[in-house]
Amino acid sequence: MKNLLDNISNPSDLRKLNPEQLPQLAKELRAFIIDIVATKEGHLGASLGVVELTIALHFLFDTPTDLLVWDVGHQAYGHKILTGRKDVFHTNRQFEGIAGFPSIKESEYDAFGVGHSSTSISAALGMAIASNLKGETEKQHIAVIGDASIASGMAFEALNHAGVSKANLLIILNDNAIGIDPSVGALKEYLTKVKTDKRLAVQNNIIKALNFDYSGPIDGHNLPKIISELERLKSVKGPKFLHVITTKGKGLQQAEEDQVTYHAPGKFNKFSGERIKKEESLYTKYQDVFGKTIVELAQQNDKIIGITPAMLTGSSLKLMMEIFPKRTFDVGIAEQHAVTLAAGMATQGLIPFCNIYSTFLQRAYDQVIHDVALQNLPVIFCLDRAGLVGEDGPTHHGVFDLAYLRCIPNLVIFAPRNEIELRNILFTAQLKLKNPIAIRYPRGFGNIIDWQKPFTSIEIGKGVCLKEGKSIAVLSIGTIAKNVSEAMELSENKNKIAHYDMRFVKPLDEKLLHQIFDRYQTIVTIEDGTLKGGLGSAILEFACQHNYTNKVKTLGIPDVFIEHGSISQLQEKIGLDAKSLAKFFSKT
Repeated sequence: MKNLLDNISNPSDLRKLNPEQLPQLAKELRAFIIDIVATKEGHLGASLGVVELTIALHFLFDTPTDLLVWDVGHQAYGHKILTGRKDVFHTNRQFEGIAGFPSIKESEYDAFGVGHSSTSISAALGMAIASNLKGETEKQHIAVIGDASIASGMAFEALNHAGVSKANLLIILNDNAIGIDPSVGALKEYLTKVKTDKRLAVQNNIIKALNFDYSGPIDGHNLPKIISELERLKSVKGPKFLHVITTKGKGLQQAEEDQVTYHAPGKFNKFSGERIKKEESLYTKYQDVFGKTIVELAQQNDKIIGITPAMLTGSSLKLMMEIFPKRTFDVGIAEQHAVTLAAGMATQGLIPFCNIYSTFLQRAYDQVIHDVALQNLPVIFCLDRAGLVGEDGPTHHGVFDLAYLRCIPNLVIFAPRNEIELRNILFTAQLKLKNPIAIRYPRGFGNIIDWQKPFTSIEIGKGVCLKEGKSIAVLSIGTIAKNVSEAMELSENKNKIAHYDMRFVKPLDEKLLHQIFDRYQTIVTIEDGTLKGGLGSAILEFACQHNYTNKVKTLGIPDVFIEHGSISQLQEKIGLDAKSLAKFFSKT
């Protein structure tokens, strides 16, 4: 049988097929995704689940004239393959290859750049209103959003607005009962009931109550049914809502059975589906240092609470959930709620550890300021995935946290250089701190085997000298200290260089800084956060305030959005790897 996918470069080729050929194309598209992701890695389960829906959308709608927005973008691999990127799909998420998420600068078919959840309805509604204002009343606007994402506040805000608009908007709910972890909350329970009791789709329907033309739920793997319903909805004016039931990981048995693991399974055998085991690391992931330590602390302190917005597995807070389910809360994709929930708990004497990826805390900035810091509530923010995160790229790099948090009064900011420091600051944070604290740490493994030492409290605002030197002082923050230490060993003038771990960006160790500025004429700051507003800025402000005229050089993330690639490749590109730092030290 002729391979149909071989002859499809873009949706215009797809539209030449007969509807009867589309199920065969679906099989080929699934096989293509599995074949590439098995060796190149990436997000698997979500894209396998929407193969039929992807084909139907591009078959029926006039993309890119009709505008299609994918929420988050984990499920957009099939979309990329059908829209001119099939031949380069093997470079997906690779350094200088195509992005893992839809990107407005990558293709005209990517109507809106995504990566964070729950933005699709707002964006598509904005496009639809713009079309109305321009008189383009026949133009179609589609948002595809998952059941985990639609429970987020931003999605509800957009639904609330869309329901009273006359916008030509179609929202497709891709309902598979899971995000990265299983979906949670009352809306998830409602959607589950709708699937089993079709009367709810007609009576007391929450979406219909918001003035949407609701249809479904329908089988998202039944191509004739999907095409028939989408064809009907094309002629319906105003806001429309199609509820589609899909299976995450469809077409690969292991991915269907273990949907959490196969969200992004790493390398696997494309025939059997079995994951290819990576060589066991002697070291521990920072997320697991957090997860194991908070369990240990929670066993000793019954006021400790764990909170995360839909990152139970990714944050390793699942370890606490397993032992203390009543003291562990996965609130769904709801960062704003997570922060203010923690604030409320803190007013009642509880000790909330609010674990949010650095990039996702950006979504709750006002709550950090207004609900936590302004009231000086001792919430403990644990910011996983700080710094460069690698292949997920600019939507997920946690490089802005030091800068956007440093300007907030009352907030303590700490970055551990290793696992022991992370363990000890977690211990310190639950000893009745009088201020909120943000603890930021990276994705990936540490470098200490025996890190589970007896707890030691850390003095707030106290930096440490790691190495003495003669003429140059290097001040680092966080785990970039490892690159600095390695660079010093490679440097021709290593005896000249002193190394200080500042540990706290706020409050700064001013006593230590005065000693450093009095002793060293040249000072270098190094951080894995943006140079605009981070550690380097803080040191320059200190120097200006105290009239120091020392030469201060700042190294960190430049004022651009850093693309995707491995962390080592990205560090090398911007000069933060050990070899680049060694060359810099030799010239300083």
